[in-house]
Amino acid sequence: MRSRTHDRLAALVTSVFVVSTVVVGTGGVVAQEQSQAQGGGQGTRNRSVGAAGLPVDRLSPLPTAVDGGAWQSGHLQGMAIDRAKGHMYFSFTSLLVKTDLNGRPLGSVTGLTGHLGDLDFDARDGRIYGSLEYKAAKAFYIAVFDGDRITRMNMDAQSSGVVSTVHLQEVVKDYTADLNGDGVFDGDTATTPDHRYGCSGIDGVAFGPAFDGGGGVRLTVAYGVYANTGRQDNDHQVLLQYDVQGWKEYERPLTEDAPHTSGPAAPDGKYFAYTGNTTYGVQNLEYDEHSGNWLLAVYKGTKPGFPDYSLFVLDGSKAPVLGTVRGQDRPEQGLLLSLLPRGLHDAPSGVYGWESTGQYGLVSLDDGRFYLAESGTVEVDGVTRQTGRAVLHRWTGRTPTPFSPAGAPLSAGSPPAPGTSEISGPQTVGRPSPPLRTLAP
Repeated sequence: MRSRTHDRLAALVTSVFVVSTVVVGTGGVVAQEQSQAQGGGQGTRNRSVGAAGLPVDRLSPLPTAVDGGAWQSGHLQGMAIDRAKGHMYFSFTSLLVKTDLNGRPLGSVTGLTGHLGDLDFDARDGRIYGSLEYKAAKAFYIAVFDGDRITRMNMDAQSSGVVSTVHLQEVVKDYTADLNGDGVFDGDTATTPDHRYGCSGIDGVAFGPAFDGGGGVRLTVAYGVYANTGRQDNDHQVLLQYDVQGWKEYERPLTEDAPHTSGPAAPDGKYFAYTGNTTYGVQNLEYDEHSGNWLLAVYKGTKPGFPDYSLFVLDGSKAPVLGTVRGQDRPEQGLLLSLLPRGLHDAPSGVYGWESTGQYGLVSLDDGRFYLAESGTVEVDGVTRQTGRAVLHRWTGRTPTPFSPAGAPLSAGSPPAPGTSEISGPQTVGRPSPPLRTLAP
């Protein structure tokens, strides 16, 4: 992701085993995009200003692909771009990698034993924000990386001073909720009636406007949600919003052996989007300034009665409304967000969406183009390493897949913004049979 929005992509089901020229820790640009797409659409902000906070005509052309390298780590979780300085950041679960836009490694942060997930870059302070989980310790943080200070490889997350963390008490509260009242916390498992809303922690993060229209930029944090087809209270994506401008008072160094609890007592807003249960909730969250909409990339769900799409789009033109949070044991009112009524449509559930990658990294460039992540593995000297690559795409709005590789021909005209389409209106389709697979968060 990036300055007020963005990060991460690549579908698990279509995981790409990258067999390009992978030199451990290095990568190459596939090709150089020579022209900026001139986006149409219903953007809510000045589209002459790009993700780096600079006028688009002052930003350098972008490569069609950026290689994040091959690492002995967990799989790719998210991406962020600092376009003004020409840097890309890749989250590999236990490792943060910084490259230039030619894929040359510039630095890395190692030693994370928790789960580093989705990323976004905030141009206001030049730092990278990512979700960080320590489920066994019941500790959930936003990790804040100082990109300017990441200047060499293998900088230790705890001792180098490049990482600070802010604790999210609201997430802990829902993750540890004892819903069956037996006085026992069942731990990191989906096979329990505990965990409010099915909360498994956090993953997707993105900067964007306040949902309530109150003005200003908010960091939005999406819950992970366990896949569980036997309960009815886990069919919403849960999104928390925070104003991070005052977070300096909460920031503490990362200390994994003594997790701290310094952070806001509650979010500035809590919101719900009805999509049906997915597998580990929103993997990558991204705000797209070009359209004013929010993109939610997920691992497909398996619950009967839902279409189990892999991409949902929130309608940024619609204010949240107070309504019933469906499926709860006790009646509950919450602030509900609207799905964009475009793409595929499952009439019985009322859910709209698309089939797309983006689960391993999704970055909006705010001009109709996005970087989508490809995740795979490669064997180097008998050791399996995780690979990641950011590949440039354009939004087309077509169904079932709304993105097209940047080099592919488009029909005449500019790429539509997310929320518009080259077909007339949503398409209603039957529910596909859910695939059988095992996914890691």
